[in-house]
Amino acid sequence: MAYDAHPPAETSMAKLVLRLGVKLRFAKDQEIFAQSDAADLLYLVVSGAVRTMRLFGDGRRQIAAFYFPGELIGPEAGAVHRFAAEALDETVVVAVRLSTLDAVAGGPELERAIWQATRRELERVQEHLLVLGRKSAAERVASFLLTLARRTPGLHVSVPMSRQDIADYLGLTIETVSRGISEFKRRQYISATSTHQFRLTGLSALQTLASGEAAA
Repeated sequence: MAYDAHPPAETSMAKLVLRLGVKLRFAKDQEIFAQSDAADLLYLVVSGAVRTMRLFGDGRRQIAAFYFPGELIGPEAGAVHRFAAEALDETVVVAVRLSTLDAVAGGPELERAIWQATRRELERVQEHLLVLGRKSAAERVASFLLTLARRTPGLHVSVPMSRQDIADYLGLTIETVSRGISEFKRRQYISATSTHQFRLTGLSALQTLASGEAAA
């Protein structure tokens, strides 16, 4: 499946970040930025993948989103990051200061591009809330796999995150996620082609399940 989800405004922003930003490399699980860090940088994922998450005082965490190559992290609505960001695997990002973007390419075009990126973040949050609030465990896992299929290129679905990451994103236990994936394999909805790749062999069945039109 070709990766062509970015609207023109966000694509323009990505090109600008690549031209003006600094390339940074992160090892697996290395922190890119922390909760409450100043949100004065915009990040573009070049390779690898990133998770954003919030840690709670009792040790629990909620994963907010995953980002893949070509996707922008930020900007924030406020002056600081509400979530931390970590590399899921060896990851390369390009970071640029918002002040640099404004100085070099300020004006209506930049404002439109930032608004487009912000709107995509809002859509991502709304979709996540729908999954968490109204769907069964099997529906959540199916929805997650379909979302990955829309956002990663090729015939196979790349799953760089661990099952614990998936569980923390979907508000489930790791055992529930593992059972769901095993059941999808048994029903031949998916087939594992490697440790971190699936092929969606029952796409229509997954779509029906994710929509809530079929029993798990």
